[in-house]
Amino acid sequence: MEIKVFGPGCAKCAEAEKLVREVVAAKGVTAEVTKVTDIKEIMKAGVLSTPAVSVNGKVMLTGRVPNKDEVAGWLELA
Repeated sequence: MEIKVFGPGCAKCAEAEKLVREVVAAKGVTAEVTKVTDIKEIMKAGVLSTPAVSVNGKVMLTGRVPNKDEVAGWLELA
């Protein structure tokens, strides 16, 4: 599973990355979590508002930090 957290480096983006990593570890899921900070890559993914999270190439959330239940749900669906 490939999870990307998009954001230029703001506090909310760092919080989103930390939360995603925590949920992945807690669920024992094998996933590659990547932080994407390059604005061109962010725009290429179709993200207009950060933080944003994608799972296996599908953008799941933009413009806010997800909660743990949301992330857990994405992991179950993937």
